[in-house]
Amino acid sequence: MAHFIDRRLNAKGKSTVNRQRFLRRYKQQIKKAVSDSITKRSVTDVDSGEKISIPTRNISEPIFHHGSGGNRERVHPGNDQFTTGDRIERPPGGGGSGSGDGSASNSGEGQDSFEFDISKDEYLDMLFDDLELPNLQRTTLDKLVEFKTCRAGVTTDGVPANIHIVRSLRQSLARRIAMAGGKKRRLAEIELQLRELIDTPGSSSEQIRQLKEEITSLKRRIAAVPFIDTFDLRYNAFVKRPVPTSKAVMFCLMDVSGSMDQATKDMAKRFYILLYLFLTRTYKSLDVVFIRHHTQAKEVDEHEFFYSQETGGTIVSSALKLMHEIQQKRYPANEWNIYAAQASDGDNWADDSPQCKELMANKILPVCRYYSYIEITNRAHQTLWREYESLAKSSPHFALQHIRSIEDIYPVFRELFRKQQAA
Repeated sequence: MAHFIDRRLNAKGKSTVNRQRFLRRYKQQIKKAVSDSITKRSVTDVDSGEKISIPTRNISEPIFHHGSGGNRERVHPGNDQFTTGDRIERPPGGGGSGSGDGSASNSGEGQDSFEFDISKDEYLDMLFDDLELPNLQRTTLDKLVEFKTCRAGVTTDGVPANIHIVRSLRQSLARRIAMAGGKKRRLAEIELQLRELIDTPGSSSEQIRQLKEEITSLKRRIAAVPFIDTFDLRYNAFVKRPVPTSKAVMFCLMDVSGSMDQATKDMAKRFYILLYLFLTRTYKSLDVVFIRHHTQAKEVDEHEFFYSQETGGTIVSSALKLMHEIQQKRYPANEWNIYAAQASDGDNWADDSPQCKELMANKILPVCRYYSYIEITNRAHQTLWREYESLAKSSPHFALQHIRSIEDIYPVFRELFRKQQAA
């Protein structure tokens, strides 16, 4: 029976199956390389592909070889320097194998690295592996019904793009066996009779002629059975099934006051770009609301949120009030899963921080599934952190994290949105 491998979806000169097998086998090494690379990228290149380098020792495969010991005789062609019994000196320089760029180390030891490119999709899959929105529930009263396309076996009708190759060939084989199987058995019997008649002296020539004509007729009828017919074609069947929708909204609140220097703003932008990529890639029907604030808060679009140069003083409560207003008007708590992420350097008017705690406790946290606050600073924590810290002790769905440098962003991001273990 013939086996067909469909490689039409593979890139030119590559095997997608082998590539996916390689990525699965060395997933941990690749994920570590991806997490290391995220801190070295610019803000605009966070979502592009990557050249990954992993040590060759991590991709070594087990091999069978002869163990040391025993007496063995070998024939080396072209030997004109040694005879039986000669002792060969050990080569100088140790057993090093290079340092990755083809140069040997001074100590004779080294480690080559294996480099390969991963695509944008593969990079993001590794980046956001095992992450999810906490406490996401199927709460929706919307009249729109989402449908998910699901496989539903095979059918005899369809379009050429949905042909099920294996089932079609299997059906063709069954039909050819049914149509030609009896003829082939009859042909084998007649050929055996013909050989016996030919080997028997005095056999009738007329009987031999009749058998030959029948053999010719049977071969012609067997050859007329087509390899594949329209009756054999089978197609993949798909149906649309209604699925419950998870309506969710993420509020992104970023401090752009004068106390946020450019380096701090870049770290905040990097965090939010990771968050935005994670949300839009994992949750297709999720709304994102961007709010920038200094002394006044304003809802902006994605481009203005990341690239606007507007700045000013600091009143954090303005952003919380605007978030609450938007939530009340557009995102009722009984219909939407509400999430929020806030980034700041912790600087705030001293008399405004207690007001922020009151807004969080009475209006924001009661309607939120999860609220995360990251403080980006190398200084001592200010009043806003202390107010939030006391609030987090009584609110398990309120998370605080501290970021000091670019290297902390990705670990903090994973800590905030790591997949929860099932109870």
